[in-house]
Amino acid sequence: QVQLVESGGDSVQTGGSLRLSCAASGFPFSRYYMAWFRQAPGKEREGIASIDRTGTDVATLYRTSVLGRFTISKDNANNILYLQMNSLQPNDTGVYYCAADRTAYGLHNSYAYWGQGTQVTVSS
Repeated sequence: QVQLVESGGDSVQTGGSLRLSCAASGFPFSRYYMAWFRQAPGKEREGIASIDRTGTDVATLYRTSVLGRFTISKDNANNILYLQMNSLQPNDTGVYYCAADRTAYGLHNSYAYWGQGTQVTVSS
């Protein structure tokens, strides 16, 4: 049974940092593409960062609005996906989801497996 469990969401002030984690189980993590998405109140879910199966830095893709502030990483030894978020702004507020797919890669919504999400709130 595939499970993706996000954690690390919190309430922070503008300029703060958070690290989100996504613990994966039930599938061969090292063979899957992974991504982080977020959904702000009243808006559609959007992809913000993705990483290929190997988890190397060269295999990452970011939404323009988070480039240089967020870093996605993949620990294939421990089956954990991370999202380091720095210089947080109020428009980063939302529910953050991790997603996994065997063949899909990028910031689209076609990933097969999704977690339940973790709330991030950034206040000014």
